[in-house]
Amino acid sequence: MDRISSDAFVLFGATGDLAHKKIFDTLHTMVRRGHLDIPVIGVAKSGMTTEQVRARALEGIQKFGANGVDQAAFEKLMSRFTYIDGDYADPATFTAVKRALGAAEHPIHYLAIPPSLFGSVATSLQASGCATGARVIVEKPFGHDRDSAIALNADLHAAFDEKNVFRIDHYLGKEAVQNILYFRFANAFLEPIWNRTHVKSIQIVMAEQFGVQGRGRFYDATGCIRDVMQNHLMQVLAFLCMEPPDWRDMERTRDEQVKFFRSVRTIETQNVVRGQFNGYLQEDGVAPGSTMETGAAMQLAVDNWRWSGVPIYLRAGKNMPFTCTEVRVELHRAPGVVFFEAQPPAHNAIRFRLSPRIEIGIQAEVKTEGERMIGEPLELLAIDQQNDEMTPYERLFGDAIKGDSALFARQDAVEECWRIFDPILGNAVPVHQYDIGTWGAAITREWLLPEGGWHIPTKPASA
Repeated sequence: MDRISSDAFVLFGATGDLAHKKIFDTLHTMVRRGHLDIPVIGVAKSGMTTEQVRARALEGIQKFGANGVDQAAFEKLMSRFTYIDGDYADPATFTAVKRALGAAEHPIHYLAIPPSLFGSVATSLQASGCATGARVIVEKPFGHDRDSAIALNADLHAAFDEKNVFRIDHYLGKEAVQNILYFRFANAFLEPIWNRTHVKSIQIVMAEQFGVQGRGRFYDATGCIRDVMQNHLMQVLAFLCMEPPDWRDMERTRDEQVKFFRSVRTIETQNVVRGQFNGYLQEDGVAPGSTMETGAAMQLAVDNWRWSGVPIYLRAGKNMPFTCTEVRVELHRAPGVVFFEAQPPAHNAIRFRLSPRIEIGIQAEVKTEGERMIGEPLELLAIDQQNDEMTPYERLFGDAIKGDSALFARQDAVEECWRIFDPILGNAVPVHQYDIGTWGAAITREWLLPEGGWHIPTKPASA
């Protein structure tokens, strides 16, 4: 399918925290690699001059960029950069954007702004003519629940067709997450065992060693379930469990994701535990007596032929022992009737570590030395140690500019994920306290304990 590339990049929220820490470094790296050669227009209400914004961008790249500043690339980016200081509620701001776009016919607008502004900014883009022939990228969270997501979609669709709406979830841009999908379907030995007959259970854990990091007000309105589980972990699960996609056709690929989401049962409250780390209520911006969760664990069930009866466990939280995201697919135990001296063999398992580095491990049983037929587990391990890989934002921006939406969430996928989680949002489930530096309240709740216990990842060497 031929797609028209965008010919200008408009960054709303150009002086915000996300732009400062990630976006300018992403654009600078894209220029360095030769992946960005279009005008960049920054928009914000900050009272800053263009030179001040440029200085802030440079400071952000120096402080937060993974590879430092490439001075030639930065100067090239800034030679294409225009800044507009204006209120998003003022039509004159969008008139200025239209003027700055000049001859550009297919701009892409990136909304690094609060979701509450998405609808009004989209309306103003349309009224000013900036939405004509354009695309729009919106950041998560996409809605606060299913009803708000539907309303937000309606606002965006008043200005942009669905094919031109790119809902960004940076997790889909991670090399490690895409590697799950590739490993599954590029290796024929997996397909015969990748089903309920051979898979005993699936666990996904996303642990963060840090707390809310000064974002108490945002986090207290969002929480762990909305922040990472309803989106990030569900996207990982879809890549892990969906039927084979046709990557050449982005819509058929996303069809398979949606088909999987539709097969996941709506979560019941008895299958969820929520936790809050001790000290959360003292964080700046957190409401007195808040019951917002900072960690959660849950069991999901899937009603399709491949995964029926296979329990799926998700767990995430802040202020845990170390930062690590890992998937463990546990297989049924082999019968212990062949080697009579041996203890029952361990479960075989396949492990995907998504951060802090990419690992794929296959746990097998091997014979110990000596005459007795006794075994021990051994993990066959592959590690990705490539340097200077594309960051998720770099990959996703490049795809959006080209019009490739395969790694972006479609409207029906977003609404299905909210449908799955809607009944457990808010205070539907009580919150339990957990100590900082532990694995959270979930491990103490007997009614939500996987057979054999929760998988505890091995501490990364760098942690």
